[in-house]
Amino acid sequence: MKFNKLVPELKVTNLKNSLDFYSCIGFKIEYQRDSFVFLSFQGSQIMLEKINTNWSTGKLVRPFGRGINFQIEVKKIRPLVEALKKNKYSIFQKLKDNWYKISGANDKNKFVGCREFLVQDPDGYLLRFSESLGIKKS
Repeated sequence: MKFNKLVPELKVTNLKNSLDFYSCIGFKIEYQRDSFVFLSFQGSQIMLEKINTNWSTGKLVRPFGRGINFQIEVKKIRPLVEALKKNKYSIFQKLKDNWYKISGANDKNKFVGCREFLVQDPDGYLLRFSESLGIKKS
């Protein structure tokens, strides 16, 4: 297995609950120890670790991860929404098509499209799943 150059490690309150959530949407366990698990999904990687005092910079208060969302690119987004609803997980922001301007020096009217939704994991980390809609010019 090849490790990505950036792999977030999230502290979690209950490893089983977190694994249930991430497994529901298709994350696969690559390896695990007693209080740690390394997961992958369609090229994305994430680590989960039960809260401990290692590298603690302060008290964790829910929702965890305030001020950050993790964009996870997926091939097909609708099956994820259906799996979350089937397992009674709340969607934070409903499925929506968004077009973001990606102006460059040579092209000032280019947009990249994403079909995306946001969901919070059991500890409140915000995940933004995104399916590419391609690039268009206006």
